[in-house]
Amino acid sequence: MHCACQASKFRRCSAYGKLAALASPARHRYHAGMSAISPGERPGITWFVSRHPGAIDWARQQNLAIARWVAHLDPAEVQAGDTVIGTLPVNLAAEVCRRGARYLHLSLAVPAKWRGRELSADDLLKLGAHIEPYRIEQSTRQFSPESV
Repeated sequence: MHCACQASKFRRCSAYGKLAALASPARHRYHAGMSAISPGERPGITWFVSRHPGAIDWARQQNLAIARWVAHLDPAEVQAGDTVIGTLPVNLAAEVCRRGARYLHLSLAVPAKWRGRELSADDLLKLGAHIEPYRIEQSTRQFSPESV
């Protein structure tokens, strides 16, 4: 896994000794609610999942405290206490939630004529892009054609 963040944009957080983004009003929110961490455990981290440059630029403009920027998420790498932000397929979002992580969806209403094209960060702003929390779980009811 490769993180797209540049080390020069980070410094040690004076309050917690963790790496935090410079000049980010969200940097201490990353640490909010953290309890003592046992040796061998890592604190919950925030993932941003997108292969779209416009979405990545938009997220950076929001000053989010992102620890890992990935184009594709392997849910096996997500741990309880993590936060995953993106536009995941419902089955992957459900797996994120099942693992004890929080899923935040990058939501926007894309007009039909704009579908299939790459959107810029400015396009996302114009379309009112925002992040919404979701808790998703797979139903225990089995699917059958008769139930539709």
